[in-house]
Amino acid sequence: MIISDYMTKVGQQSVKASTVLKSLSTKTKDNLLLSIAENIRNEKDKIITANQKDLNLAQKNKMPKAMLNRLMLDNDRIESIAKSVEEIVKLPDPIGKNLYETERPNGLIINRISVPLGVIGIIYESRPNVTVDASVLCIKAGNVAILRGGSESFNSNACLTSVIQSALIKNNLDKDIVQCVETTDRAAVDYMLAEMGDTIDVIIPRGGKGLVKKVQDTAKIPVIGHLEGICHIYVNKSANLNTAIQVIHNAKLRRTEICGAAETLLIDREYAKDNLGKIITNLNEGGCEIRGDIFSKEIDSRILLADEKDWSTEYLDAIISIKLVDNIDEAIDHITKYGSGHTESIIAENKDVADKFLSLVDSAIVMHNTSTQFADGGEFGLGAEIGISTGRLHARGPVGLEGLTTYKYIVKGNGQIRP
Repeated sequence: MIISDYMTKVGQQSVKASTVLKSLSTKTKDNLLLSIAENIRNEKDKIITANQKDLNLAQKNKMPKAMLNRLMLDNDRIESIAKSVEEIVKLPDPIGKNLYETERPNGLIINRISVPLGVIGIIYESRPNVTVDASVLCIKAGNVAILRGGSESFNSNACLTSVIQSALIKNNLDKDIVQCVETTDRAAVDYMLAEMGDTIDVIIPRGGKGLVKKVQDTAKIPVIGHLEGICHIYVNKSANLNTAIQVIHNAKLRRTEICGAAETLLIDREYAKDNLGKIITNLNEGGCEIRGDIFSKEIDSRILLADEKDWSTEYLDAIISIKLVDNIDEAIDHITKYGSGHTESIIAENKDVADKFLSLVDSAIVMHNTSTQFADGGEFGLGAEIGISTGRLHARGPVGLEGLTTYKYIVKGNGQIRP
């Protein structure tokens, strides 16, 4: 395979398919998604067989257990994928919305209308469910998808793409509305990022820090994504202890491997004197390793001494770092210096303090008295998400259907000319 020729063809086919997809009605798109869900259920044995090939190879290559779990598909997970497609059908169509309207003194009528982004390249690792999530979100928002999954899930992704394309053909639509890059050669990724600006409108990476950094450093195409999730919880001196213990436990230990898991705990010194030990006991009972600054260690000897790199580490494991602060201003300064702009939460009963935190912390998601693990498109009522964006332009936070749209202006007149 000559990568440049192959990828150029993929891009050209996507642009052609984009014209078809943009013209589809909401009903046609929803019927297509229902057909995809039906195909997924009907072809579950075929999907599991393909997935088993990936699992066998992954086990042979001694893939870590956590990664194997992400890779694995079974009957329950396939049913969950099918149901997630049906949930997207229930969401309103984000395309064609009138976002703004005005009539100018000269009689011109100006409207701002939501439209698709166009062709979206999605580069991801491990989880084959992303193949379906990304495809159906793109379709609902009128976008064509070029999928490039990890080599470890190559067979699973190829099979799921085939199932989706079968539904497209069944509905008399261009199968190139969803394409999967049919090579594990990394040169295909490099070509996507650097040479396909004329056919791909935006790149969305989903995966670990290494993948996202590579995409952000290499891409000559706009990127929607986040590098890492260094999420903080600040416990103010007004915090209810039961709330603090419950929220911290969930934010750290519910699922340690997700980007919304809390990694650093900031606690007011005054509050820590009487309450830090109780928080530590709860985390220890959950199997969590605690690393802290010298001041927290002086209060509780069970804490291991942290070093500078702990404040900027996304553990993705049952480990948390703790730093004592004098007040909310010091907490905000720490988050500004070490945070990744993903998700932060404050535990406080003082409304003024909470409002100050929510106003001044400039992360994509800021919370009050709740777990950072709610940083998820489904939990926000957005349906499935294609990722979390920590950027400041275009989409920010969970990227659902509306995050996959842009807009254009439609201007209507009756012969006006500009003097």
